[in-house]
Amino acid sequence: MIKLNLPFDTAKFKDLKAGDEVYIDGEIFIARDAAHKRLFDLINENKPLPFDIKNATVYYAGPCPKKEGFPIGSVGPTSSYRMDPYTPALLDNGLKGIIGKGMRGEKVVKSIIKNGAVYFAAIGGAGALYASKAVSCELIAYPELLSEAIYKLTVKDFPVIVAIDSKGNSIY
Repeated sequence: MIKLNLPFDTAKFKDLKAGDEVYIDGEIFIARDAAHKRLFDLINENKPLPFDIKNATVYYAGPCPKKEGFPIGSVGPTSSYRMDPYTPALLDNGLKGIIGKGMRGEKVVKSIIKNGAVYFAAIGGAGALYASKAVSCELIAYPELLSEAIYKLTVKDFPVIVAIDSKGNSIY
């Protein structure tokens, strides 16, 4: 088991190996399909992004509404392949960590290697578990997208597995 604090020095990504069990503490950003399209468009238009993407980690999820007294509702991973058209551009602009579920396309794997990034797998169907690891949640951008808005989620002991390491080794 490896404990990671985010955001962190990108040199630590190089030590991670496919199959490593990791527990994350710190800040991750939640974004999925619609938000990725908007981020991609901003990059192509040379406009600023709504959060600092450098060395950031993005979790592909769409949270359910929260219950009173909780920072977020159930927040399980969504299928990562839907973000494949946008991921290389985000990685080229400084994104270092990605959390989702399922395999990635060849272009994404090549971009992970090129940028020294890591793709972490989260467990599908474990949204309540992931929500229980949330310390706080803040809406960052695109509130009109509802569950597809961008959120900053602070987590403690958030369990993931290194699915694709910075050298391109994969559990798939």
